[in-house]
Amino acid sequence: MTGFNRRTVLGGATASLALSLAPAALAATGKARVLMLSDLHSAYGIMPALLEAMRRIVRCDATPSLILLNGDLFEAGNVVARRSDGELDWAFLEAVSRLAPTVINIGNHDADLVEDIAAAADRARALGITVVSNIVDKRTGRPIASSRATLDLGFPVHLVGWATNSIDTYPKAIRPDLSIPAPTPWAQANLPSAPPEDGLLVVMSHAGLPADRPLLSSLPDRTLFLGGHNHLTVEHAQGSSRYVHTGAWGQPLTLATIDRARRADPIRISRVVVDPNGPADAVLKRHVKEVLAARLQPEERAAVARVPKALSLGDTGRKVAGLMARAAGADVGFMGHTTMGMGLPAGELTRYAYDSVVRFDGVIMKAEIDAATLADILSRTDQDRGFPFDRLTGDFAYASGPTRPDKTHLTIVTTDWCAGRQKEYFGREDLVFSKTDLKVKPSILAGLARS
Repeated sequence: MTGFNRRTVLGGATASLALSLAPAALAATGKARVLMLSDLHSAYGIMPALLEAMRRIVRCDATPSLILLNGDLFEAGNVVARRSDGELDWAFLEAVSRLAPTVINIGNHDADLVEDIAAAADRARALGITVVSNIVDKRTGRPIASSRATLDLGFPVHLVGWATNSIDTYPKAIRPDLSIPAPTPWAQANLPSAPPEDGLLVVMSHAGLPADRPLLSSLPDRTLFLGGHNHLTVEHAQGSSRYVHTGAWGQPLTLATIDRARRADPIRISRVVVDPNGPADAVLKRHVKEVLAARLQPEERAAVARVPKALSLGDTGRKVAGLMARAAGADVGFMGHTTMGMGLPAGELTRYAYDSVVRFDGVIMKAEIDAATLADILSRTDQDRGFPFDRLTGDFAYASGPTRPDKTHLTIVTTDWCAGRQKEYFGREDLVFSKTDLKVKPSILAGLARS
């Protein structure tokens, strides 16, 4: 594929949603602002403040804005989302779509609440949102959406989007309905070899860092490449192109400032950390309060622990890994980073909030290892702590902390999810795990209640 032209079809949107392409004179010196989020996962606690922050950014001046939502907007593990059919998620999306042209690239959790990706895509398109995806619905033999779209920001913005093919991360009920190509070879066959002459190339991948990395060396100049799926916060310069991940659960909101007149440096990245308790959209804030009041049961509103001080997501991951280790009488615990949702908030922790901290349950697994093996594993954990880009692995684990230096043989614990994917999380395949009689979420919660 050599490049885009001005007749590129819109990604699954109807022709009536298309915006006419700008004259070449505007395209040559265009400026724009791109607001980016990924892996929001029905994060109702931050949505009103996030919406207000986005509104203020879009309206701060006359610069055209574009909003990119790179998959996994919904979360079946959120009982309010499930019971309300995503009422608040759709209210947020409708409000966002009124701020600026909005694009969704379908992720593996976007059918969590309807168990039908095509239906979710249709509902988004009904709001005027452009949807891109390379997923094919086996029931019809047709793509969920076009993988390509072109929008107008005073110059053409050409988009390409694709999904992860890790089928076990999609809702179980719809897995037989999906045909998803391996992302790296698909992208190599479908990305242009040169930047578009008339505008900007924007790439949206929900396949994760390991699948994206092989594409970077051949990425066309002046490309904005938004990654997702791994819940990472990353910025990597590849010549005049920029590869970014924008975290998860609304943190951080990432901005790309585009100025096509800066040929060597057309894309500049900045981050906005949104305070969930800061200025908020009043309508959505009231809506969230009403829906939570109507949908939460008394036991879900009840406090299950008291947290002395708020912890970052990484420190929360390390803490709960330690609580798993303590529950099992092990030396070190490891918690997969995407099992975590948000960091522990200070004060009373309700059951509902706890379920947003530790997203998934499972069995605690244990293994016996020697000190050298532990050192090797620890060399790739805690990648939130300033890891260089070339050492990032996409998936990683939080480790509970150091052990006694004189111990030569140790017991480690982790979740059954990580134990079953030890190459991704531990960098090796020789660990022999066995089941304990402990469950992940009850064991961690018991430890929080005691601490």
